[in-house]
Amino acid sequence: MSEYTAVPSQPTAAPSPSAARTADSGRRGRLARRLPVVGGLAAGSVLLLAVPAFAHVSVQPGQAEQGGYATINFKVPNERDNASTVKLEVTLPADHPLASAMPQPVPGWKIDVTKSKLDKPLETHGKKLTEAVSKITWTADGGKIAPGQFQQFPVSVGQLPKADQLVFKALQTYDNDEVVRWIEPAKEGAPEPDNPAPVLKLTPASGDGHGSGGADAKNAGGDAGGTRQAAADGSDTTARVLGGAGIAVGIIGIAFGVLAGRRRGA
Repeated sequence: MSEYTAVPSQPTAAPSPSAARTADSGRRGRLARRLPVVGGLAAGSVLLLAVPAFAHVSVQPGQAEQGGYATINFKVPNERDNASTVKLEVTLPADHPLASAMPQPVPGWKIDVTKSKLDKPLETHGKKLTEAVSKITWTADGGKIAPGQFQQFPVSVGQLPKADQLVFKALQTYDNDEVVRWIEPAKEGAPEPDNPAPVLKLTPASGDGHGSGGADAKNAGGDAGGTRQAAADGSDTTARVLGGAGIAVGIIGIAFGVLAGRRRGA
């Protein structure tokens, strides 16, 4: 007879109800802690979609008809957090001189218009012009473009040539003496340069095909410009709304996470 007595195996004890509740509470606590992160990521994604990748000196609206007149705005955002824009110099294209380029007064800014001799006289409305506006300079005179702000500088231009586009070179000066040169031409099929020059696209004239001129053309150009500017402003408003929605999503996610954590803790 064996000296040893077999001992029956004992069944594994099921976890107690208190232990199960503790494990479940831990899982829910980890989920609650992750919710604010998820909400923050969602908000960041919306903001990335809503905010333009680049902000630089541009022409608004970016398109006008050949042969007519238009009121365009040079839109200048301030891209620095510790300096204000105090000067803008815009050079008009020498390859397509404009018979008329008249800046609109801007409160708080002094305007200087520079004219240059033309290599070839420009014929317009039966007259020959030997000089044309080559540069317009706005200098702060009580005004400035502070961080987080932008300013528009309107100019009436015409008659617009039969060309695909007009390229304007711009220099933006800050009150810390920094100068940003927006003068790089964009090349078709290539990425946008770091400091692109403002461009006005030109399209064939509509209507009777004679283009437009005189006071009626100026008014029509101004109305078209206002309509396109309203569309651009609408796009800016949409971006701001989407950005606000993203922030709201983030706040809701954080608040939900905090409340869930408190409930689980209680």
